[in-house]
Amino acid sequence: QVQLVESGGGLVQAGGSLRLSCAASGRTFSSYRMGWFRQAPGKEREFVAAVMWSGGTTYYGDSVKGRFAISRDYTKNTGYLQMNSLKPEDTAVYYCAAQRGRSGVYRDTQAYDYWGQGTQITVSS
Repeated sequence: QVQLVESGGGLVQAGGSLRLSCAASGRTFSSYRMGWFRQAPGKEREFVAAVMWSGGTTYYGDSVKGRFAISRDYTKNTGYLQMNSLKPEDTAVYYCAAQRGRSGVYRDTQAYDYWGQGTQITVSS
């Protein structure tokens, strides 16, 4: 059974940095895509970033481009989201997700097969 467990959330001041981790288990993820999404209170879940577990092109949501960086350690089955220059509007629950295959659809929550439980990020002004 696939499990995704996020960690690294917390409270940070505006302008600060945090790194989220996503520990994946339950299968070999070489043909999967890893995605990060976030959901603020009263809003829809929003695409943040994505990359294939095997490496390659990274994709980012417009609101985080240039500030966030997605990466993964294939040997550890762990993905990361480095978040810099955080803003109060980045406050949300952040979710790690896994998608089977290399679908061209990577921004849509419906395209992902597995989800973590989420971790809260709060950015104070």
